[in-house]
Amino acid sequence: MAHCSGSWFLSLLILLLGLSVQTSQSRITIENGVKSSVFLSPKFVLEPGSVANKYYYGIDFPRGHIAIKSFNAEVVDEAGNPIPLHETYLHHWLAMRYYQPKSVEIPKYNDGLGCKLFNQSDFNFSRNAGLCDCDGPTQYFGLGSETRRTATYVPDPYGIEVGNPAEIPAGYEEKWLMNVHAIDTRGVEDRLGCAECWCDLYNVTEDENGRPLKPGFTGGAICCYDQAQCRVREGFESPKRGLYMRYTVKWVDWNNFIVPVKIYIFDVTDTWKKLDDGVIGHNCPVEYDVDACTATDEANDGCIDTKRVSLSMPTGGNVIYSVAHQHAGGIGLTLYGEDGRVICHSTPTYGEGKEAGNEAGYIVGMSTCYPQPGSVKISDGETLVLESNYSSAKRHTGVMGLFYVLVADKVPQPNPFLPALVEEHEKMTLPRSVWGIAFFGAAIAVAAAVAFRRKSEREEGYQSI
Repeated sequence: MAHCSGSWFLSLLILLLGLSVQTSQSRITIENGVKSSVFLSPKFVLEPGSVANKYYYGIDFPRGHIAIKSFNAEVVDEAGNPIPLHETYLHHWLAMRYYQPKSVEIPKYNDGLGCKLFNQSDFNFSRNAGLCDCDGPTQYFGLGSETRRTATYVPDPYGIEVGNPAEIPAGYEEKWLMNVHAIDTRGVEDRLGCAECWCDLYNVTEDENGRPLKPGFTGGAICCYDQAQCRVREGFESPKRGLYMRYTVKWVDWNNFIVPVKIYIFDVTDTWKKLDDGVIGHNCPVEYDVDACTATDEANDGCIDTKRVSLSMPTGGNVIYSVAHQHAGGIGLTLYGEDGRVICHSTPTYGEGKEAGNEAGYIVGMSTCYPQPGSVKISDGETLVLESNYSSAKRHTGVMGLFYVLVADKVPQPNPFLPALVEEHEKMTLPRSVWGIAFFGAAIAVAAAVAFRRKSEREEGYQSI
């Protein structure tokens, strides 16, 4: 085969680019120094009323020692069209990091491999820095119905460090796991009921392992496990279809000017207690129920269900980014410091139409907090208070109150290139301002929280699915 002069250099360049990602089907784009790739999960198939709760191991992901700048995902069909929530409800998606022995191969899909099995095997599960024990929210990334309209960008000069060779055990390789929990609600008798996993709609009295449900348990993820079936209207028919999680990762190569951040996920259901050996155990059920309010409740507080928990932050630092996660009916979460100051107040945006990203009655975005660097700090051992508010005009099952907080414990080094990078970041994130509004300053956030509690459902834009 004949070669043109210099073709060896071109071939080498192509080879090096190919090694940056795990699949040739994904193309790397670079904008303002930030690399980006779009990947697809393995296909999952749904029909009206059916559920997919899949775990995919070794998903495609950027390789090398990098700083992740953002990670987001959405459900699409085989043609790449975004699927609206009123057709396929995205209960949640999660991305988790783990170390796998190089000598071991596992299938791309295996619904039995979870956090406990990782701990009992040769796999090392790399969890976030949060407080919850193994069964709680230990993922690096994860959202739900709000995923399309929630900003996830980590501002400069910060990044989420992964792929550090010094952290990978000898004989292991770093890999990523994705969990996708999606419910097909086409033609179902009750969209809200199917989305909230009401056990009677799924005709479920036992969990997926055959264990009877606890007395009084009426709804939650236990009742909408993989391949469960929610009740569909008699006579309704619609074909099965193949779907994917299309996820976008943005990153930069690691360098000494990047400041690493730790990911904390706080759970309002955390029932922590001190164990006999002095260790603090953080049992995080993740889900909880909201009972419908009474006439007296409505007269007193406008049918607002409030749940709070106090948590001790083991290691503090500067807050770089915060966002909450709630389900339909949610009206916001607030994270308070020990002195009552507002660290972040995150509220939902409800859709008003039918198109993907604006579905009426669904949370389609959550506001985010991007404090000025150094302006919001958490001290070592500081006691934080997390408050979750839901509308209780009607009963809700299996709701969540999670708070993602990125914290940096190092001071950025002077970087002559930083002003340009920050300016570009502001340009990139400006269009998202209509979706994620950062609440800066304790006075503003407190005023917003008080006013928020007085609003009616109509004012919030919340309506029944």
